Amino acid sequence: MSSVPSPITAPSAPSRPLSLGVIFLTLYIDLIGFSIIFPLGPDLLKHYLTVDGAGGLLGWLLTHVESLARALGNESHLPEVLFGGIVSSLFSLLQFIFAPFWGSLSDKHGRRPILIFTVAGTAFSYLLWVVSGSFWLFLVSRLIAGAFGGNLSVATAAVADVTTRQERSKAMGLVGAAFGLGLVTGPAIGGFTARYNLLEHFPSLAAWGINPFSVPALFSFALGLVNVVWIVRRFKETRPPAARAQVTETRLRNPIAAILSLDDARIRGVNLVAFVYSVSFVAMESALVFLSAQRFGYTAWANAVLMCFLGGCSIVTQGLIVRKLLLRVSETRVLAGGLIISTLGLLFIGFAPTPHWLYAGVGLLALGSGLVNPSTTGLISLYAGADEQGRVLGIFRSLGSLSRAITPIAAGVIFWTLGSKAVFVGGAVLAASAWLASTRLPQPVK
Repeated sequence: MSSVPSPITAPSAPSRPLSLGVIFLTLYIDLIGFSIIFPLGPDLLKHYLTVDGAGGLLGWLLTHVESLARALGNESHLPEVLFGGIVSSLFSLLQFIFAPFWGSLSDKHGRRPILIFTVAGTAFSYLLWVVSGSFWLFLVSRLIAGAFGGNLSVATAAVADVTTRQERSKAMGLVGAAFGLGLVTGPAIGGFTARYNLLEHFPSLAAWGINPFSVPALFSFALGLVNVVWIVRRFKETRPPAARAQVTETRLRNPIAAILSLDDARIRGVNLVAFVYSVSFVAMESALVFLSAQRFGYTAWANAVLMCFLGGCSIVTQGLIVRKLLLRVSETRVLAGGLIISTLGLLFIGFAPTPHWLYAGVGLLALGSGLVNPSTTGLISLYAGADEQGRVLGIFRSLGSLSRAITPIAAGVIFWTLGSKAVFVGGAVLAASAWLASTRLPQPVK
């Protein structure tokens, strides 16, 4: 892999028209609304089965899911796993397609207007969820949310706009902390708000599409509106007009073609490392609650505590530890260390004989991922030129979405056919492979 440093196209000390705190809050609010739906999957399936019955789109989908489960030899758990995986995969596929587009569009037209438009589109998807009285309308709302949800690369590019090369990766740790905090807060709010069913008090609202999950949807919609107002009032444009004028191509492209069009071997290399690692991490996310329930009898509450522990460790690592570590250690070394620690964490989880070992493995994995994510994001931004931050970071984010599109189904099938150890040993092998690939990445010039 080429070790020739790219020219420093960004100014060494850019002005700060926008604080990192504003970007942090933008991401945090966005991710709360995005993750509120996470704990509701099984209940959503049961509800729409009751409403739509065995006919229509849902019936057709479940017929094929059950046939696949029978072919794989597990009819007791796989149908629900496959159904949830298919719905989440459609959402992630839309993110995969649109993330490079929004990033490229923000290079041309600025970060602020694209964020306002996409966050408003996300809020509309939540409003559609509020009145999703049928499964097909709910699915449409998720597809719209996936398309507009590819905007996270735009806020990440804004971080690159307002930071020097020396502090770029450290600032990406703050982005990671916003992700972690949002993904902890959102599911907790989703579980709490789902306890309130408007139809119990106002059954006539069913004619308007109000459903048992309209309260979580309303909360997400309200957060979307708050975020639009916040961006309008506080998010100042970070990309100067002269830089925007240099960008010509902003069309929606085949994301695979966009990835292959990257002509810098270093950017391709770090994308490969990040994608392989993301597959291993998403496999863990998909299988962890099944392992804990099967091996240790964890209830939904115990699993919620476990996931909060994972999120809390990630927040501390990305918001505090990695920011200080990157002041003294290079991104490539931090990345390598994170991948090694993650490999050990996955093995600890896979072979955990007691809950204490399980928590130790989760803690190691949270520490490892907290080192990997800011390092890969920082390297991508540092390898790329100042005129392509949105496009390149959009491709980077789209690969993360691709991993979330393909991995949950694969991890569920492996778990319920080959066993829990197969998922986590496979994840450890992938993380170790990512470490091996990372040893070829050069340290960028700052």
